[in-house]
Amino acid sequence: MSSKRLGFFTRLLDNTSAQERYRLATEQIIHAEQLGFDSAWVAQHHFHEAEGGLPAPLVFLAQVAAHTRFIRLGTGVITLPMENALRVAEDTAVLDLLSGGRLEIGLGSGGTPTSFPPFGLESQDRGKAFGNNLQTLLTAWRGEPLAGTDNRLYPAAPQLANRVWQATFSVVGGARAGKSGDGLMLSRTQPRPQDAPDLRLDELQNPIIDAYLDALPEGVTPRIMGSRTAFVTENGDEARELAQKSLRRQAENHRASGQIVKGDTLDDYIRAFDVHLGTAAQVTATLQADTALARVTDLAFQVHSIDPPHPYILRSIELIARHVAPALGWVRRTPQRRVSTSAADSSFSREAL
Repeated sequence: MSSKRLGFFTRLLDNTSAQERYRLATEQIIHAEQLGFDSAWVAQHHFHEAEGGLPAPLVFLAQVAAHTRFIRLGTGVITLPMENALRVAEDTAVLDLLSGGRLEIGLGSGGTPTSFPPFGLESQDRGKAFGNNLQTLLTAWRGEPLAGTDNRLYPAAPQLANRVWQATFSVVGGARAGKSGDGLMLSRTQPRPQDAPDLRLDELQNPIIDAYLDALPEGVTPRIMGSRTAFVTENGDEARELAQKSLRRQAENHRASGQIVKGDTLDDYIRAFDVHLGTAAQVTATLQADTALARVTDLAFQVHSIDPPHPYILRSIELIARHVAPALGWVRRTPQRRVSTSAADSSFSREAL
């Protein structure tokens, strides 16, 4: 079995201004590349800065591409129903060329329900809009005539049709991604069924993987990404202390929106939000118990919903690369580069923004 690929994922939630969020996230991705991470992924969120700090992932990734050389750059995800599919096709085609062919396209239909109306769409119509926009996107990338005219995408980007990833919480979504020959993106956490609130995350996601693999056309190589919250420190007690406030706030937000979160201890929150935290040995042990993660081709780690200070994120990235990921089946593929956790010693600075 080939070794897994390793990804860094961010929602850009550092407790600072938007400009500083973008600078810090860029520095984190540069650091991940220095440590051999294969990919970096950014989430798209509109309007609500407490959920995610980036409405324009392709613009941001163009900036990151200029400061990196090897690491693949992915969207996790673009909320396609809210987008003009032709503009997405154009922007991704240009960005793939600017990045030297490093772009990966994660797509999804979800999003905060109240975010849809400003885009002229209701949340309940997102599934149909996703399907229509995805077809337009694929048609454009492949250089086919558009809307019954002689117009075709320039620059054409047929290679991007083979780099689509679909995010889903459902078995139906897993089968859809498999049938299309796309990659499958599994979330760091997901809602539990009302009749089975204590199901483990891997118990929810293994059936999605099964459906994906069953639907995958013969000869197509599976691409399955398992995203997980993992915060690694040298001191397990310090990790718990840093997580306490953030996870409590996450529980309060969930309850305010009508969702059920059982219990009020830190361990209750860790279970509820599928968090892996502590020393490298502690995090490795809990991740190795995740049977769905054992089946993925791509690992992707993020610190949300803990969202510790920037220096801790840099250190966690390093500890994951040096200790955790190798124990899960990752082998470095990229050239060794000098590693620095000092902002002053980074190739990216405030002046670059």
